[in-house]
Amino acid sequence: MAIFAKTALLPEGWAQDVRIEIADGRIGTLRIDTQPAPDDARVDRLLPALSNLHSHTFQRAMAGMTEYRAHSRDSFWSWRELMYRFVDRLTPDQVEAIAAQAFVEMQEAGFAAVGEFHYVHHQPHGTPYDDMAELSLRIFSAAAETGIGLTHLPVLYSYGGVSKAALSGGQLRFGTTPEHYLRLVEKARPGLTALPEDARLGIAPHSLRATCPEDLARVLQAHGGGPVHIHVAEQLREVTEVEGWLGARPVEWLLDHADVGPDWCLVHATHMTDRETRAVAESGAVAGLCPITEANLGDGPFNGPAYLEAGGVFGVGSDSNVQISLTGELRMLEYSQRLRDMARNVLVRDGKSVGETLYTGAARGGAQALGRDAGEIRVGALADLVAIDGTAATLCGLTDRSLIDGFVFAASDTVVTDLWSAGRHRVRGGRHVAREAIEARFRHAMTKLTADL
Repeated sequence: MAIFAKTALLPEGWAQDVRIEIADGRIGTLRIDTQPAPDDARVDRLLPALSNLHSHTFQRAMAGMTEYRAHSRDSFWSWRELMYRFVDRLTPDQVEAIAAQAFVEMQEAGFAAVGEFHYVHHQPHGTPYDDMAELSLRIFSAAAETGIGLTHLPVLYSYGGVSKAALSGGQLRFGTTPEHYLRLVEKARPGLTALPEDARLGIAPHSLRATCPEDLARVLQAHGGGPVHIHVAEQLREVTEVEGWLGARPVEWLLDHADVGPDWCLVHATHMTDRETRAVAESGAVAGLCPITEANLGDGPFNGPAYLEAGGVFGVGSDSNVQISLTGELRMLEYSQRLRDMARNVLVRDGKSVGETLYTGAARGGAQALGRDAGEIRVGALADLVAIDGTAATLCGLTDRSLIDGFVFAASDTVVTDLWSAGRHRVRGGRHVAREAIEARFRHAMTKLTADL
């Protein structure tokens, strides 16, 4: 398989007439200023594709259901109660159908891979399935059908809140002791053999409020290496409660008590002091940012300028999947900083492109968070590639210098024409090759789910 691009964004900058040969899911050869072969896939602008580093696919089915005022002051916590009630209705077939639809939409938006932060493990009310990894296997099946690159992240969720509060309600479908959790991870591992070789299995202690220090230490000690993802400081109430329980803010406590490093992704690193911000950057961990969800839930903006000034690594994710949009996540990330600081072009140094800085930074950081050798177009890397139409009306007047700015701030994901996930060409002409059948199953699942709402 080979791709010929009129222009491609390489690590050293834009190059013309680029021909890439793909072998075993990786970029085998790369030539510039060359000619296409007859059977090449021909595209206009070729970019490294981003990895979506944080997703709860089941929440895609809730999109639009919580946008009404139910309390005097709605927040993440009132939204969470609605989510718990919704999750109690999901069957395994519906989990799979929803995940497949979400994966299709991610690929059509330009995401080649996803980190699925998977915490629905049991039947309603907490009864385990006969195969405790049943719902993980459903995620694997959805990934296999869509061809998306998957880093699966089963979640340790032991408590309903700080100080080892008991699980209740919808949380019972998530509940795992460390012993049960480690068995679940091992039960899920053989399922990876049904997926391409780029699939990965990591671990995800949900948060400091949903585990405890001794359980976290046990799970980390048993982990053989690879991605570690954790919700870290999404809400001010969370920060206050953890500090009252453990005597330190969550980011501060985690850095002092765990070997946080490049394999880690600190999801929703939203509420950090300047000292914590610098320390996370210096650790080499990835700040996992989900700007659309964080805005939708009223979480607050990330401490972006200080983090990037300290050399911090970041990536973006679609989290609740209320809107699946690669450009939307990057745009919201920058706009949240502008609204807070009442300034323009915040997340960039002088003389640099904001869009290109955000895009290339998120490409590298997302790949790191998912344990993927991707994030740039180079020989040997996984062929996670996305093509966009530079002749589209929103982009046709732009030079190479401003094209990514146009993609991020002026265009939409509809300018995506093709996408390869580790060389798997799943989006062609802007549409996923399996969309029709997957969308039909999703619509059927939604009809069943909403019948009694």
